[in-house]
Amino acid sequence: MAEAVPSARARSRRRRANTSAGPRNIPHKVMVNAEEEAALVGRAHAAGGITIPRLLLESALAEPSGATVTERRDRVADLLTIRRLLSANSNNLNQIARLANAGEGIAGELPHTLRAIRTLCDRIDRILIEEYAR
Repeated sequence: MAEAVPSARARSRRRRANTSAGPRNIPHKVMVNAEEEAALVGRAHAAGGITIPRLLLESALAEPSGATVTERRDRVADLLTIRRLLSANSNNLNQIARLANAGEGIAGELPHTLRAIRTLCDRIDRILIEEYAR
């Protein structure tokens, strides 16, 4: 089943949403050196500016594929964006075909639309390679 698409506020959120399973009141403390801290800060920033505790929790509880909740959510958002753009470009291509069948000129629109479709296909390929090259 497809995951629900989170709102923009939820995607930009640094802390985790409240849970119906009760309060999170069991703390864990992790000691790191300066080099490990720098790596954690870099990864947390690359994961969308999430906090280090959230990064550690998501990484530890990640699916067997290794993808964290944030990474999966980002991939779903990317794929939905691509789907919307592909739909818009398909509509453009249908309009161009209609003009061509009516005998009207289409010289300027066709190369631009085909280039946009190729770009979207490349984005889909990159996402699939990232997903399945793990």
